[in-house]
Amino acid sequence: MSFLSRHFPKQKYPYCTMVIVAAGSSQRMGEDKQFLDLGGLPVLAHSLKTFEALPCIHEIIVVTRQERVLDAAAICRDYGICKVSKILVGGAARQESALAGVSEANPLAELIGIHDGARPFATAALTERAVRDARFYQAVAPAVAVRDTVKRVEAQTVVDTPNRDGIMAVQTPQVFRAELIKGALTYAVEQGISITDDCSAVEAIGGKVHLIPGEEANIKLTTPLDMELANAILREREAVS
Repeated sequence: MSFLSRHFPKQKYPYCTMVIVAAGSSQRMGEDKQFLDLGGLPVLAHSLKTFEALPCIHEIIVVTRQERVLDAAAICRDYGICKVSKILVGGAARQESALAGVSEANPLAELIGIHDGARPFATAALTERAVRDARFYQAVAPAVAVRDTVKRVEAQTVVDTPNRDGIMAVQTPQVFRAELIKGALTYAVEQGISITDDCSAVEAIGGKVHLIPGEEANIKLTTPLDMELANAILREREAVS
């Protein structure tokens, strides 16, 4: 039994709100990726069903575009998602959408998670660990090693090659102490800091983020090729279930 398991038993989770950010423009996909069909379900429904079944998640808030609010509500109705308390309209940028979501979390929430609506394969085990560890570490994110060599580029010219051993690809769900992420995202919006993940907002105010092992299958759908990979992952999971 680990240190964290001894001190924070799984059956005693604090109140945790999970914010699902699904307000992106999906320009590289060519159509709204969160609502595409994946194995007979909308992409968004996969994450909603996972979080709905987890005792460590007490509330879900969905942030989407104005024209998709009714679609998100229909998914909740059709798939019996009862934990969704609010469906909100997001902003023009990631930090604005995330702030809209965390600002509406239940006042009881000690922890707030933020998850990409276009990541349908985050498992229950990954989510549970992120929630459990966030009580101790304040800010937690799953991450996987980068396989490809990474280049830093300016004007299409390589400037240098960072050491791959020190580079990680960060995933979601990311889970934070509630007041920490509210303050960090407020700062990012007020200062005009552009972020692509919510840990960046915590880093911007000097906070430390603890990384836990991510999952290779926890991909983010960005292009049509990703949808092909997602269908292959889904078929593999169904074959072993």
